[in-house]
Amino acid sequence: MTETLETLVAREEIRTLLATYARGADRRDARLEASVFTEDGVVVLFQGDPSTSEPVDTIRGRERLEETFAGLVEQYDVTTYLTGQSIIRFTGDDEAEGETYCVAFHVLYEGEQRTLLTMSIRYLDRFVRVDGAWAIAVRHLVFDWTDRAPSHP
Repeated sequence: MTETLETLVAREEIRTLLATYARGADRRDARLEASVFTEDGVVVLFQGDPSTSEPVDTIRGRERLEETFAGLVEQYDVTTYLTGQSIIRFTGDDEAEGETYCVAFHVLYEGEQRTLLTMSIRYLDRFVRVDGAWAIAVRHLVFDWTDRAPSHP
């Protein structure tokens, strides 16, 4: 398949969307994080492979997503989200789906103990272009594995 300039531009716009979400998490900016979703965007959380497990939670609507993200950032002193490879496939002129890998590092204190929580995450997204801008309509957020260990600065 030959990619058109329009497709390449759209792919880069979607990748910028993915980076903006990670930046929002790292900068503790729940509004920025939620801004990448459609107004009625949905996040469905899975612990492990979604083809063999039931969702552990579903969050609906940008306002509720922002509230949830704001509560999550309060749990951690600092986070670093590293988004890696992403495969984006266009399913229509204004629709796409993608899978993106992420490793997220969270520093928190459990009592006096500094702890590093590492998460291997996959985002299975359905993107739509609304009024010329790409947004996430549905995200299946998959926690493939986590690790919690004492951390020493």
